[in-house]
Amino acid sequence: MPSRYYYKEGAKVYKHGRQFLSHVVPAVAKPARTLWNELIGFLFVCMSIVFVFSGLRAVRHFDGSFGAILRLGIQAFCVCLLGGYGISSFLRARRISRS
Repeated sequence: MPSRYYYKEGAKVYKHGRQFLSHVVPAVAKPARTLWNELIGFLFVCMSIVFVFSGLRAVRHFDGSFGAILRLGIQAFCVCLLGGYGISSFLRARRISRS
């Protein structure tokens, strides 16, 4: 067989391979991104819950000192930061799945 035949067959395989990937990759990537955002959101919400319970324990043992106030402030900041990021990650996952 002439080498031109192999070139044509190789070009067909390449063309069909690209068409296949252009259909399959978006169909797989979208659910994967949604799942990734949901997992990250769950992780950050769980870390936020840990800080909530730690903050409740700190409130019970509050003595009015500067260290106790600082500890409560840092814990409140961490709850807001981690919880906000977790919730925004869930919202991003929802927006990805609906698009």
